[in-house]
Amino acid sequence: MEISYKKLWKQLIDRDMTKTELRLRSGISTMSLAKLGKGENVSIEVIKKICAAQQCDIGDIMEMISDDKEDAVEDGAGK
Repeated sequence: MEISYKKLWKQLIDRDMTKTELRLRSGISTMSLAKLGKGENVSIEVIKKICAAQQCDIGDIMEMISDDKEDAVEDGAGK
């Protein structure tokens, strides 16, 4: 399973907000913002800060994307 932050980026576009504005408003570091931009894992504290600043829920900014290879193995197709 992978994490996608596409919902966050769409939310920023809808709110006419830049990534820098998000960083400043939420108080997250530039490193955390860079990780988000690369689709890497960040701490739950970073996610909480973003949700508080954006007044939204976790599901509004991220989602789990299934990996087809993992699904095949779990379904027994990879055996």
